[in-house]
Amino acid sequence: MADTTRDIWNDDDGEEEQPKKRRALRGFWVFFLTLAAVLAVVVLAAYRDGTGFDVLRRYLNYGSVESVGGEVVYGYDASSNNRFAALGEKLVVLSETSLRVLDRDGGEVWSVNVNMSAPMLNRGGGRAVACDVGGRTLYVVDEGGEVMHLTAGEDEPFIAAALNEKGWLAVTAEKRGYKGCVSVYDQDGELVFEFNSSRRFVIDACVTDDCGYLAAVTLGQENSVFVSNVVLYDVTKTDPAADYDISDGLVAAIGQQAGKLATVSDTCLTFADTSGAVTASYAYGGAYLRDYDLSGDGFVALLLNRYQSGSVGRLVTVDTDGAELGSLDVNEEVLSVSAAGRYLAVLYANRLVVYNQDLQVYASLNGTDYAREALMRTDGSVLLLSSESAGLFLP
Repeated sequence: MADTTRDIWNDDDGEEEQPKKRRALRGFWVFFLTLAAVLAVVVLAAYRDGTGFDVLRRYLNYGSVESVGGEVVYGYDASSNNRFAALGEKLVVLSETSLRVLDRDGGEVWSVNVNMSAPMLNRGGGRAVACDVGGRTLYVVDEGGEVMHLTAGEDEPFIAAALNEKGWLAVTAEKRGYKGCVSVYDQDGELVFEFNSSRRFVIDACVTDDCGYLAAVTLGQENSVFVSNVVLYDVTKTDPAADYDISDGLVAAIGQQAGKLATVSDTCLTFADTSGAVTASYAYGGAYLRDYDLSGDGFVALLLNRYQSGSVGRLVTVDTDGAELGSLDVNEEVLSVSAAGRYLAVLYANRLVVYNQDLQVYASLNGTDYAREALMRTDGSVLLLSSESAGLFLP
């Protein structure tokens, strides 16, 4: 007769638990070895070019360091006039009829219907400002949606708008009785300073990243020649603090790099301090400015053409001392130039190349003929924007 009693002192409970413990231990070692491999990649990359932490950020955000490229991340209505800005994992899309904030899954976080004939979109301080150039509508949004909304007077349309890295807003507009004005709003949307120009037309402006100064680009004539002048105001005072001329050039954009004011004109790139002293410049040497981006970390990217038309020229990156960091001959069509952090994304007709600030190739992707614009992000990832959707490229 079989013994059906159970000996609590000599049972095999411990033996049944052993496979579970071994599986748990094996899972731990798999996780540990995977983590060690990722950290090894990070250390090697960081040692090579300082991009290791970006590799880790991409791995933590997306669980992969492989190229995605064709995967649709954001979808939007097709329009040739769409403008885009990346705010963290959100994408801001501005068209003639709508302003939308989309989340990482392509869902709509916030939207508003607009009527803009010349939509303009700029980014800064974790926000984006959208306005109708020559129109009356302006919005400031963050990752959650609307932060601020302005409506211009009937005869005082907006000309330009820019955000600094702390979210302060400079709005350039026409004003009755003057040749232009600039209004400065802090991060809470409070009007803190206003500059009215009676002598020269105001075409653009920005607030310095320390929120201490307004730099306004004015346009006038001297000896029948148009001259660009930058006038500086301490935002706590009414009188100008300083000003300086941009020699032989008309300013296309103004921003800030490493504490220096940077102005891109049709003939040169100029750096100055808030005392009005020009500290460095980079002349194009007779080349034609085709494209530019002021958003790099310590560098400005310029695409310079040899001729007024065509695609023969040079891509250069310039530091705040006016010195070339990198130079690259270009003999093919460039659709888009976008800088962020330490990276520069250049979208050619059928490929994307991500460079570092020295124009050394960091990553590339072929077969991008579906994309019409690239949007570089600070972690080294790139959004490839087609007419109606955006795909993500992870170097």
